Order: sequence, then C-alpha cells, then structure tokens
Amino acid sequence: MNLKTCPKYIILIILKTTVWLFFLYIELFPLSIFINLLLACIYLLRQIFIIYLCQALQRLSQMATIVSTNAMQVQTNEKNSAGVQNGLKQRIIIKLKVFRSKKTGGWYSAFLCLVNQGLATLAFFGVGVNLVLFLVRVLGQDNATAANNVSKWTGTVYLCSLLGAFISDSYWGRFLTCAIFQLILLLGLVIMSVTSWIFLIKPEGCGDGILNCVPPSPLGTALFYLAIYLVALGYGGHQPTIATFGSDQFDEANPKEKISRAAYFGYFYFALNAGSLISNTILVYYEDGGKWTLGFWASTAAALLGLFIFLLGTPGYKYVKSFGNPLPRVAQVFVAAVRKWRVANVEGEELYEVDGSESSIKGTRKILHSNDFKKLDNAAIVTEEDRQRPAFNPWRLCTITQVEEAKCIIRMCPIWLCTIMYSVIFTQMASLFVEQGEVMDATIGHFRLPAASMSAFDICSVLTCTFLYRFMVVPLAGKLNGNPKGLTELQRMGVGLIIGMLSMIAAGVTEIYRLKHVIPGKEASSLSIFWQIPQYILVGASEVFMYVGQLEFFNGQAPDGIKSLGSSLCMASMSLGNYVSSMLVNMVMTITARGERHGWIPENLNNGHIDRFYFLLFGLALVDLFAFVVFAKWYKGIQHEGSDESCTKDGEKESQVLDKV
Repeated sequence: MNLKTCPKYIILIILKTTVWLFFLYIELFPLSIFINLLLACIYLLRQIFIIYLCQALQRLSQMATIVSTNAMQVQTNEKNSAGVQNGLKQRIIIKLKVFRSKKTGGWYSAFLCLVNQGLATLAFFGVGVNLVLFLVRVLGQDNATAANNVSKWTGTVYLCSLLGAFISDSYWGRFLTCAIFQLILLLGLVIMSVTSWIFLIKPEGCGDGILNCVPPSPLGTALFYLAIYLVALGYGGHQPTIATFGSDQFDEANPKEKISRAAYFGYFYFALNAGSLISNTILVYYEDGGKWTLGFWASTAAALLGLFIFLLGTPGYKYVKSFGNPLPRVAQVFVAAVRKWRVANVEGEELYEVDGSESSIKGTRKILHSNDFKKLDNAAIVTEEDRQRPAFNPWRLCTITQVEEAKCIIRMCPIWLCTIMYSVIFTQMASLFVEQGEVMDATIGHFRLPAASMSAFDICSVLTCTFLYRFMVVPLAGKLNGNPKGLTELQRMGVGLIIGMLSMIAAGVTEIYRLKHVIPGKEASSLSIFWQIPQYILVGASEVFMYVGQLEFFNGQAPDGIKSLGSSLCMASMSLGNYVSSMLVNMVMTITARGERHGWIPENLNNGHIDRFYFLLFGLALVDLFAFVVFAKWYKGIQHEGSDESCTKDGEKESQVLDKV
C-alpha cells in the first residue's frame, strides 16, 4: 500500500466510526444499518464500474499496441507534419502500457485479505462467543444441552473448512470460493438478526440474565438454527481459503516475496485474534445486557464491509489455478497397489516416474521415494502388461510422486488424530468456561463483566506469548539444540498439549474454590470471576504452540497438490474435537445423573461437579500425550526432489530472518 494514501483511509475510517458510534449512542441502530447498507451498495456499484473499466482499458491497450506499431511507421514519413499528434498518441500509449503491465499481488492485495479475515472473524465471533448464553437465556435450554449444541455447531464450522479447501483446490478456485462462502456467511447473519428481532427477543431487552424471554415459537427456533448453521458453513469454508489465497499474492520463486509470504501467516493469525478481541469485548457487552439484536446486526455490518473490501482488490489479485481433484489420484494408488499385490518388490530406481522437473500433477514438485509402506510401491511397478498397452492406465500404473502423496497422507493421520484431544480442551473455553463464569462474582463496582468477555484474556495471552516465543524461546532453544527455528513443529505441538492439560487443572481448581464460596439460597458464588484468568491464559499460551504448530506442520508436510487440504486439517481437528466433547458430555451425564443424582454438569452448577469433568479431560489428554510422543518419533518428513544441503542452509538463513521479523 502506498504510504501517501494512508492518511486518507485513516480519516475515512475515523469518520465512519464516529458516525457509527453516534447512532449507537442515540439508539437509532436501524437507521445506522440502513445508511451503512446504502453506502456499501454505492461502493459495490463503484467497484463493478471499476472492474468493467479495467477490462475496457485492457482491450484498448491491446488495440493501442497495434496502433503504436503503425504509428512508428507513419512517424518516419510524416515526422514534421504530425509531430504534435504523434507525441500525444505516444503519451497515451505509454500510459496504457503502464496500466497493462501493472503488477498484481503483493502486500496491497494481501492486506485486503488480512482486513477481510479480521472483519469476518469479528462477525463470526459476534455470534459464537456468546452463543451458549443465548441458548440458555433466550431459547430456555439447560446448561448441558446448551454446551452440547455449541460443541456440535463449532464442530460443524471447522468441518466445513475441509469442504471449502476441497472445492477451492479442485473446482472453483480460491477467489470464487472466498466470495461465495462470504455471501453464505452474510445471508446467515441477516437471517439471524431478523429472526432474533422479530421472533426471539420478546419482550425487548430480555435475555440479560434478569428479564426472561417468552418461549420461542417453532418457526423462530427453526430459523435460528438455519441461520447459525449458514454462518458455520460460510465462515468454515471461507477461513482456510482466504489464508491460502492471501499467501498466493506472493511469488515463492522470488526470495523477497518468499519471506513476505511466510510473514503473511503471522499477520493472518494476528488479524484473526484482533477481530476476535473486538467481539469478545465490545459486542459481548451489548449482548450480555440483552441487546442481542444489536450485536447480531453489528456482526452483519462487519461481514458486509469485509465482503466489500475483498471485492475491492479484484483487479489487483494474483490468481492461482487449481490442481484438480486429489481424491482420484489417491484412490488410483490404492487400486493399482491392490491389482499388483502379488508382484515382487523392486528398488526405488526402477519405479515409474515421468521425465522432467515437474511431476505428473502440473505445477507440483516431484517427491523422493521412501522405504516405508512398500506394498504401495507396487502401484509404480511397470509390468509387462503395462508395457504392452499403447498408453499407461492410471488405475494400474502410478508415478512415484502419486504413491508418496498417498504415503504422506497415511503418515500424517496418526499425528492429526492425536491433536483431537487438544481440541476437546480448547472447546471448553466457549462452553463450560462461560457457564462457570456466569455463576461467579463478575461485578466491578457497579459494572458487571460479561462471562464471555473473559476470553479476551485468551486473546491477549496469544498475542503476548507469540512475542515471547519469537524473541525468547526461539533464541534460547536454538542455542540448546542448534535448530534456528527453536523447536520443531512436532515439539511445539507437544508443548501445546502439555500447557492445555495444565489449563484443565487450573479450571478444576477454580471450580473447587467456587463451590466453597457458594452463597446459600443463590445460584452465584462470591468467588471473583478473575479466578478464571489462569485457565484462559494457559489456553492462549497452548494455542501459540499447538495451533500455529499444526498450521506449519500440515502445510509444510502436505504435498503441493493438496496444500489447502493440509492447512485445513487443523480446523478439521477442531471439528472432531467439538464432536468428541459433545459425546463426552452426554456420556458423563448419562453415567453420573442416575437416580436422584444431579450429575456432573446439571442446570444448576452448584449441584454438580464440573471440576471432575475437567480432571477427566486432563487424564484423557495425558494418555493422548503418550500416543503423540510415540507417533512423533515414528514420523518421517516429506522430501522433495532437489532439496539438497545448500537449500537447507538457505532455509536456515531465511528462518533466522523470519524470526527477527
């Protein structure tokens, strides 16, 4: 972005924010929404006009190239008589050539993707961060049912990331996928805002913990669930795609842009947490006070603004074509291996591979042969039957790269399965942590702190621990083990799992003390809600190790043809973690709530023992840690053709530069 244009954008943002806050202050929110929607439509029409103008100028530039060639010939014959006209024509041609050769991609396009991600995250968490309280206060669900529904919904969000990554890599491309899933997200937010306004929030201001809402109608409940699952589909499909699309704006072959591309992921995670921070502080405050519709409309406005900013960069984006559907490629390996199951194994040099620097998958690098899963190598053995065929059948003969692609997926599966237990721990922050905070003393003078806003400590912990890891842990660990990155990705994931286990210990201890300070005859405890700070801080610290480690590991170890799917595996882990959490809650309540017993997670937490549930998660995570260590020692990394020692040294130097950044 040109720094000279920054003051103009800053002033525009300040003016729009002032107008927005003014309408909020005078409580004319519908008018504010109408004005912003009107401005967004005007901007969108302006953007469409710019796109068509750019296309027209490109066609004009092509015509100008032909005209310039003829003009050069005419200029030699009529130099004196047409000097003025030719000079004007040459200046026009130069301007058109500059426009035609304008560089696409770079930090300006990536910056738009970062802002888009921040606004989309703000919109998503404006719904998700307080969803468990909305289900309890507005829809009248008990604590266990609400926590269960939130876990299922959050799991659906992350499961949709696989769908978005698959569609973007195989069929639509990343730009179109981002645009369509953002429209789905916007549609879900609009339906949710209108449904809560017309059907659910009755009387106005209910759901604040004091004023009860009228039981919802079946139509209102159905529209609500339709809306939140549209939000899950839209955000889940958008997040991994926009991350990859933003990194596409940098050329990996260019050393400078390669460094920028790696730094982009750090800024992406920062933008995600920045948007979440706003939702967990400002929007949560209004929603906790009964202004649910206000919070949902604000999320809708953020999603609309994010979509507009994303479309704003359409002419300047760099587009990468998809590599095709990876499922048939992987299936061909297993089918060919089964057909040649009884064929004797051969050496790696005798296996089939195409000639040239690229693999049979256009645009991807070749993968070197590995010695494990030897039976899969049979898919790349050239038999006499294969030689007699006029053309190789891909369901009988595969390349080494195809075989190694399938092997990489098999190797990553155990590591991925071991990360699910961490996701079970992580999801408690959006469910049981909030319910626990609701029955604690959250008052500061005359101000009542919303329980969901405590997750702001998690976000601050993420930002702080990211800084500490880069400037303290990396140099110290680098001196001890000689690795310029400090810790390997698998080591970071192991440390994150251990810190996540400690957060369950902290949450359990807090619950024990909360039960000791229960006020007789009241549901709340006199224990301050700030006793939850340690468990939120520990979860945030574990994210820096586990979540970022997963992104780097799955993105780095996935073959070139399935990079987006590799990046989405960490979100798929979150998805299954939420489903496992829901299953554990059901099992625990089924076992512990027999007879007259209330169970561990009853509607009134003072009659339960969620501390025992936290300690149960700690025990399960301990078993998972041992399994993770075993599989981490067994794992062998992917090796591409041409990755020699010089490349390794260059990579170490680049890592040192990135650590400084």
